[in-house]
Amino acid sequence: MSNDDVYAAGLLTRALDPTLQPPEIRAWLRAELDELDTLIPRGASVIDVGCGTGRHLLGLGDRLALGVGVDYETSYIVEAHRRAGGGPPHFIVGDATAMPLLGPFDFAICLTNTWGTMSDKAGVLREMRRVAPYPHRRVVSVYAEASVPVRRVWYPRLGHPVVTETAESLDCVGGFRSEHFSEDRLRRIVGECTIRPLTDIAHLVIF
Repeated sequence: MSNDDVYAAGLLTRALDPTLQPPEIRAWLRAELDELDTLIPRGASVIDVGCGTGRHLLGLGDRLALGVGVDYETSYIVEAHRRAGGGPPHFIVGDATAMPLLGPFDFAICLTNTWGTMSDKAGVLREMRRVAPYPHRRVVSVYAEASVPVRRVWYPRLGHPVVTETAESLDCVGGFRSEHFSEDRLRRIVGECTIRPLTDIAHLVIF
């Protein structure tokens, strides 16, 4: 199975269940929302790449002039629409490397290590730059190397015990592959960017 298959089988729903999350994961997810409150001004337009069930855009609420979430998994988009109650933000099914949108958006976000599970990382970055053409307004959140012990505890709770650990990833039962990043590796892939710690287990990358 690929990561796409694993997520289609409901991994995100289990991952967002706080009863299954170690404290370090809960702290990181809260820190993401806090960062969004700081980074995104009222009246901005935001595209959420790999939006899942929409928690980031829904968390920003009515402060946005426009919010659009894109995800390849139809069941997550259906759930995001349900949570939105028929109102904004908007959620669409699409490929993160070829989004069916012109833009421009004020900000593009790709959070909760979503980018770290994508196969064509460079393609996603190109699309984020296309739809949000303003420097330092594209935001990615990924696991740091220090996250490995916590994820080794967490992934078995999600039904995916770790089988193999490398310098760049944890490979799990069921085909799930989750990457982690050093700052040097991030700069090689992303290019010019600002990297900040997001709790002790993740990086916030702004480019």
